[in-house]
Amino acid sequence: MLTINARVLPLSIIVIVIILLCICCSLTQSIAKNTTQNKPFVFATYSTLRTLDPCAAYDAASFQRIMTMYEPLIFYKGHEVNQFIPVLATNVPTYENGGIINNGLTYMFSIRKNVHFHNGQPLTPEDVVYSFKRNMIADPTGGPMWMLLEALTGHHSTRDQSNTIIPGIFEKIDHCIEFKSNKVIFKLYQPFPPFLGILASSSAVVLNKQWAIKNGCWDGTIHNAHRFNNPLPGKEPLHHCTNGTGAYEFSKWEPSKMFVFERFDHYWGTPPAIKTAIIKYVKEWSTRKLMLQNGDAHRVTVDPPYYEEVKKMKGVSTHIVPQLSVSCMFMVQNVTSSANTYIGSGKLDGKGISPDFFSDTHIRKAFLHAFDRKIFQSDVLNQMGEIPSSPLIKGLAFHQDVPIYAFDLDQVTYHLKQAWQGKVWKMGFTMTIASNTGNEIREAAALMLSENLMRVHPKIKINVVTVDWKDYLVRYRNRLYPVFITGWVGDYADPHNFMYSFLHSKGVYGRIIGYDNPEADQLCEAGIRTINSNQRQRIYQRLQNIWYEDALGLALYQQTNLRAYRNNVKGYSFNPMLTDAWEDLKQLSIDD
Repeated sequence: MLTINARVLPLSIIVIVIILLCICCSLTQSIAKNTTQNKPFVFATYSTLRTLDPCAAYDAASFQRIMTMYEPLIFYKGHEVNQFIPVLATNVPTYENGGIINNGLTYMFSIRKNVHFHNGQPLTPEDVVYSFKRNMIADPTGGPMWMLLEALTGHHSTRDQSNTIIPGIFEKIDHCIEFKSNKVIFKLYQPFPPFLGILASSSAVVLNKQWAIKNGCWDGTIHNAHRFNNPLPGKEPLHHCTNGTGAYEFSKWEPSKMFVFERFDHYWGTPPAIKTAIIKYVKEWSTRKLMLQNGDAHRVTVDPPYYEEVKKMKGVSTHIVPQLSVSCMFMVQNVTSSANTYIGSGKLDGKGISPDFFSDTHIRKAFLHAFDRKIFQSDVLNQMGEIPSSPLIKGLAFHQDVPIYAFDLDQVTYHLKQAWQGKVWKMGFTMTIASNTGNEIREAAALMLSENLMRVHPKIKINVVTVDWKDYLVRYRNRLYPVFITGWVGDYADPHNFMYSFLHSKGVYGRIIGYDNPEADQLCEAGIRTINSNQRQRIYQRLQNIWYEDALGLALYQQTNLRAYRNNVKGYSFNPMLTDAWEDLKQLSIDD
């Protein structure tokens, strides 16, 4: 029996004391647990950040940063690519629940209440409407807004081929989305089956209207919209500032060094366990490897050449994650000539190449025949990835294997002799192939291609360079690289997203490489308008064959990633639509 000053305490007092002691013990354990969770989560990777502005972000690194701090209306459900859960909306519209009406032309979302932005202001339906309009009005060149514009206005851009604003486009944007009471209503231009998938991307996150306007975004009046259209790369109003509703808020960004998140303590959802998360830029594999081994990083990016050694590491768990993505080598048919060192002299004089060098089909076929797919798959990918025959990869509807340009140096020689009326073979050429720093798979592909081409002719000189991602992205979008290598991650799980992007003259890559084929344009547009499955199959079969016939590029690999975590990290999950750069920090915890 507990005694104090030799006096026996009443039973009721003893009970109260015991309860208080239990509470103290519980608090002590809770504090100890929270102290563990306060240890920063560290992810080491080689992908650098391009921008924090949702209207312009169209790369995996920017996607991860934005989706951690902002939130969309809906997001992917677990590992499913065509099923969704509500986030800032309280419902996922379906025909059955009445959220999709008017033969698929109208989608309605109820907006979640009691949600606050990081600056303390409450989320409103007006914020949601403003966010979509603002992003579509901005529509930066090479950005992601073509998807929403296509579904909601029937246009793929706010500008025509001459870069002139399309008359009436801003009025169409203004009328395609509205709010009534607590509902946000989207009015589609035509039925668009993958529309929900677009809403799960970083281009569909919700901004705080008042804050966005204060920071230089569209002022909310349509007659001023033209003033806010097509901001220059790096000059987007929200390039380096954020104010979302997400579980984490922006703490620090040191370009090419690190990005730091801090937990948002007034988050509307379940509070995340980890207080601080750091994404570190570490381009050398040897350094990332040591960080993982020593526990200085909880997760690192691993490329296929190192999969086997990582699988053998003690204290590390690994997971094979198939991806609905494809990396390709592109040949640009109308390279920017002004002040461009990547094309040498800018002339076909042996010291460079002309800006239209790759407009000759023979040149493109020579390059494709110079790539050894079998060696690449065995020695670089370690048999861990598929090498597709076109951008319409396995896992997408209507995929088929189409012919490829087999590795054949005799064919390389033949096509080089035919190109540009024999001038290429006579003079030779000098140029540069670029890939992004740290991605050893792409660098290996560039080296293989250059070495094989230089084997067939002593007057061919091809340099291979790597460039930090944030700079690489801007330069290839501005057509500075005659040959560049990059990836495409599905925005939504439909073949239209891949084939339109690669083969349409206004597609993300079709525009950059200068490809203009009226048949391909017509088929790409018909593919998304057609509901009949048999008709769609015929359309996409033809598009896959056009990719081969026109020798547009080389589909290098369909990635199968290896995720590597320290064993004390819990709560992660995987989805084929989310790349290796993705990490849902709010789901994670770190054990002792």
